Amino acid sequence: MAEESTDLAERLAALEERLRRLEDQQEIARLIASYGPLVDSGSAEAVADRWEVDGTYEVDGWSMNGRAEIVAMVTGATHQGWIEGGCAHFLGPAHITVEGDEAVAVGHSLMVLHNGGEFVVRRATANRWRLRRGPAGWRVTRRTGRVLDGREESPRLLAALDPGAVEAE
Repeated sequence: MAEESTDLAERLAALEERLRRLEDQQEIARLIASYGPLVDSGSAEAVADRWEVDGTYEVDGWSMNGRAEIVAMVTGATHQGWIEGGCAHFLGPAHITVEGDEAVAVGHSLMVLHNGGEFVVRRATANRWRLRRGPAGWRVTRRTGRVLDGREESPRLLAALDPGAVEAE
């Protein structure tokens, strides 16, 4: 009887672990999916709240360090101009790997602009998100983006699926 009890306890622990991983992946997927609607609506504080206080958003040589710089990007003239003219950030499904309280998500994004009565893709980007679980849930510690324009580091960024992988430089 004790053996059955131990087996049941092990199975229950394994099930709880699997459920926790699925819940973590779902929370991270929702966090990433929220970026497009929030940034396209100009919700600067809500966008910045997806990052750790000292988190980094780096895309093609432009680095925003901390929430204040992310807010400044969203409220800045360039981004506000895109919103006024019509823009959409589409983030595809990400490959999410969770290891304890750290995670990495890798995927694509498209930025679409309304231009002269047409919608045009302004850029297609490879993204690597590093995330950490804290008291407020999952937050971005670093998002690295590289435009998919033929340069070598962009596909390397997409291949870096696990938390230990080195990001493209």
